[in-house]
Amino acid sequence: MKCPAFAAVVTLWSALVLGSSAHAAEQGTAPRADGFAGCQDAKSDAALAGSLCARFSAPLDYAAPSGERIELFVRKFPAPGRSAGQVWLVAGGPGESGASFYPLLKTLRAAFPGYDLLVPDHRGTGFSSRLCQKEEAVDSAGGAALEGAEWATCFEALESDSKRTRAFTITHSARDLSALMERYSTGRKTWLYGVSYGTQLVLRMMTVAAPRRLDGIVLDSLVPPETTDQWDLSHRSAVVDEVGRAVLAKCDADPGCRARLGDSAVAAMQGLVDDPKLSEAVPGGRPKLFFGALLNSPELRARIPLVLSGLRSGDLKPLQQVERDLEALGAVFNHFPQSPVSIPLVAVISASENNARPDLTQAQVEAEAARFLFVSSLPGQLVGRTSLAYPRDEWFGKSPTALPPVLVLQGDMDPKTPLAGAQAHLRLLPEAAGVNLFTVKGGPHFLLFTAPDCFKAAVSSFIQKRRAPRAACSL
Repeated sequence: MKCPAFAAVVTLWSALVLGSSAHAAEQGTAPRADGFAGCQDAKSDAALAGSLCARFSAPLDYAAPSGERIELFVRKFPAPGRSAGQVWLVAGGPGESGASFYPLLKTLRAAFPGYDLLVPDHRGTGFSSRLCQKEEAVDSAGGAALEGAEWATCFEALESDSKRTRAFTITHSARDLSALMERYSTGRKTWLYGVSYGTQLVLRMMTVAAPRRLDGIVLDSLVPPETTDQWDLSHRSAVVDEVGRAVLAKCDADPGCRARLGDSAVAAMQGLVDDPKLSEAVPGGRPKLFFGALLNSPELRARIPLVLSGLRSGDLKPLQQVERDLEALGAVFNHFPQSPVSIPLVAVISASENNARPDLTQAQVEAEAARFLFVSSLPGQLVGRTSLAYPRDEWFGKSPTALPPVLVLQGDMDPKTPLAGAQAHLRLLPEAAGVNLFTVKGGPHFLLFTAPDCFKAAVSSFIQKRRAPRAACSL
């Protein structure tokens, strides 16, 4: 993700949000105060109109509360009219900030009518304290994203201050979330929503430090169990390939789709990846990776046969249009200064807790990818990251002993957190309060974004009745 090109906005936020305590006072907050005050950017950005901001001080290491402190940034979107309570929104990643929810407020308002929406930035992301304090600052050369020489200096800093680096754990982030929910509790109804990595973080919090009041939890695209190797990040390409082949199989089962290709869709995709000249026409020259990215959008993945047909006949227009639409899809989330994903945080947490094969080599990654038609870049990114890893703590692989009512939203064509992995995880959770699985047929990842109508129907029913809708939802 890229930072917006408006340098003035970047500079403003650097000064008013991440700057000194004097600048904090200008923003409407006293030094070290953790109460909500008007956000400066809400005055200039219609998407953030009416939002309130707070900065909360937390221990870097909860085992040493008197040591170094970090700051956690929280944005609140008050409910129109009288508030019925709170909904806490926990972003995915690891590495994504709460800004990933800002473009989706309309859907969230419809799903949680009458509730205040509270959006924290995980430690290491957004306007919260970062791993690389200089290089990831909003006023640095690349803004919140790393750029040029910042890559080297950032990772050198992570290595040289390994004690600080290894404090950016899932468990510490879970304690952050619990502390935030306790601090800003209003005593009214409280709901918690997490997506993807956010579901892992939510369940870790419920295991380590559950808040006193919580009326229910919504888990969107639930991660597989932490102790199950089959679906960890090092095996992500296998997950992507399974969904991609399901898309091709659907085309092969449709006489019209198959006739358009003049052969099976599987054969057409295989022909593309085997032909160096055709592969060069695909962005990046890596068709397996590019077509794998299309699986995250129902609309774009449906055009895969059309793109394959065009490539075989020498017509690049369908490919070029898909590329433009893919970029436009990502641009929706690139509007805010804290939008760029924190790659350092991704590296640290992924290597430590979501990689079942720390000895994975590049040769292994390439050998496995050779068997697939669709791949992910994640397995390759895990190679050589072990030096940043922290030891897994006592909470790794543990499940909460108690939960409020839970709604799990899962797509059966999710190329990141597969339905089978979510089902395996559900079997480990306590059943006393009721865990409801709502499967979206044809649904990919992040259903709040990719299947908003299904999301609204399921969540609205859950909020009102504490159970998922009886009717199925399909894309």
